[in-house]
Amino acid sequence: MKVMIRETAKGLEAYVPKKDLEEMVVEQEKPGLWGGWAKLSNGWVFAMPEFDTPPALPVTVDARKIGDDD
Repeated sequence: MKVMIRETAKGLEAYVPKKDLEEMVVEQEKPGLWGGWAKLSNGWVFAMPEFDTPPALPVTVDARKIGDDD
């Protein structure tokens, strides 16, 4: 699913247009976010794509939802 990642004053934020959802990234598998999982404040977890060179933010990527706390 399409996920837009942007930097805010509070940290990284994810926006999922299909769900009109804006949530903060609260945990991530890797320090650079890319190539691992990212957990949002609502409990959703996404597998983030891997990049050789991290993209400039904001960026929209295809990420796979792999779980949540529900």
